[in-house]
Amino acid sequence: MRVVVNMSECESNALCTGVAPDIFELDDDDYLTVLDETPDESARDRVLEAVRVCPKQAISIEEE
Repeated sequence: MRVVVNMSECESNALCTGVAPDIFELDDDDYLTVLDETPDESARDRVLEAVRVCPKQAISIEEE
């Protein structure tokens, strides 16, 4: 699985950081950073939740 964020859509609402702080983080300028673009399968449920809660639907998963 690969985590993809459409940065032109992302508003850095940080809902994903609350769901998966080991995968997503806001930097010092409040821009979203993906800490782990290819997380372990054990993170799938949290990544799917981050996809679900994103108000701009800017997060997606690509299967490898």
